Amino acid sequence: MDKYDYLLQAYDENNLEEIANKKKELTKTVKTMAKDICDKYIEPPYTTDFGVMFLPVEGLYAEVVRIPGLMEELQRNYKIMIAGPANLAAFLNSLQMGFKSLAIEKRSSEVWNVLGAVKTEFGKFGQVLDKVQTKLRQASKTIDDAGVRTRAIERNLRKVEELPVHTKKSYLDEGLDLEDFQLMKVEPNA
Repeated sequence: MDKYDYLLQAYDENNLEEIANKKKELTKTVKTMAKDICDKYIEPPYTTDFGVMFLPVEGLYAEVVRIPGLMEELQRNYKIMIAGPANLAAFLNSLQMGFKSLAIEKRSSEVWNVLGAVKTEFGKFGQVLDKVQTKLRQASKTIDDAGVRTRAIERNLRKVEELPVHTKKSYLDEGLDLEDFQLMKVEPNA
């Protein structure tokens, strides 16, 4: 601010030589402060790769912007952006929107990664379902075969005479099997 005040005094005195000297001093001071900000506060990836120099008086901001090539040099050499009272809010809002866009972009890439993983897993899930379907067909065929065998056994059993109810129960309770029945001589109506 003191360099700017000296420049304003030179403007008031209308001393062209003093105006040129004070502009050089202001330019040198702004560059020194930009370098200081860059060295102290810009450390990617922990910070953004640029910094903001806030000039608290609109006239000072206008004077720095008016110096030919100074803003470009600050951006190129020190990665410093200049902001004044009138444009600070707009500048910060645009930065906020940019950071939100980056966050959305990052999240969208994460979503794509998740979707890719889900797609891979879904393919594996389809293979497992195919295996399950094969096993179910095998089980269904086995049940069908058992039904065929059951009907064959029933046809053969129709030829065997039926035992009275109390006899069937006692044979079943004793745990006799088919060979035991073949060895026993059962009299009809006994």
